[in-house]
Amino acid sequence: MQLGRLGVWYPMDRLSGDQIRAFLGKLEQLGYDALWYPESRGYESLSLAGFMLANSTKLKVGSSIASTYARDAFTARRGLLTLNGLYGERFILGLGVSHAPMVEGVRGHEYQKPVPAMRAYLDALVQRESGTESWPVAIAALGPLMLKLAAERTRGALPYNTTPAHTATARKALGAGKWLVAEQKITLESDPTKARTLGRAELKHYMVLDNYRNNWLRLGFTEKELADGGSDRFIDAMVLWGDADRIKAGLRAHLDAGADQVCIQPVHANGDFAARDRMLTALADT
Repeated sequence: MQLGRLGVWYPMDRLSGDQIRAFLGKLEQLGYDALWYPESRGYESLSLAGFMLANSTKLKVGSSIASTYARDAFTARRGLLTLNGLYGERFILGLGVSHAPMVEGVRGHEYQKPVPAMRAYLDALVQRESGTESWPVAIAALGPLMLKLAAERTRGALPYNTTPAHTATARKALGAGKWLVAEQKITLESDPTKARTLGRAELKHYMVLDNYRNNWLRLGFTEKELADGGSDRFIDAMVLWGDADRIKAGLRAHLDAGADQVCIQPVHANGDFAARDRMLTALADT
């Protein structure tokens, strides 16, 4: 499986079945390589992947991420092999250890240390199987230890809420030949106040999660910049805004830093799917 330059990241639990079908058709028409989607409290991740693969013809579908606490490794393995066997090798199993509040507060599990927990899950995923090196499995990785594990045990890494500087660091950690798929939020809005308001609303629920905060501090942002919804400098780095040319330059910065694919997350007012589609149309030739 080879990755194209552009993918899309989008939360599918906002959409009905008919809306998902229309969205898939739009992405295929525009020529995007892959659609990445998160674990949610709505649709079950692998069931949703099956629906999307059945309603598309060439688009790759990747979980970004399927939580290791939501299904055991045997179930994830069978899902990975089943979906690829039935739908022409178009499914990528993106795995992540999620976040303590979601694991303990929502699913009732005890949150484990992230890197040992992911290593144990990957051990179980490939247990007594052959040819696993080629399986399309990647993991959510931000820090150096998880990036090292991604390089050693999977096809690559799926960093989220990062910058081109992190992409460059991740490429060095992964080495050549490993997938690096960088997510980037964007909004096609030239008014800085409106753009930053959308950005702060989108990032609000991430700002309280330790793994993201720790990574932002490693990237050189300060605690002051992460307070009160985030400074302008921080928001501008997390959510690219402006006209299409300005945003394309920001997307290309990830590719120039070593990403195999940059996946665009359009940020828009709740329910404004027309704005989402305008953004994806404008950026499809990045």
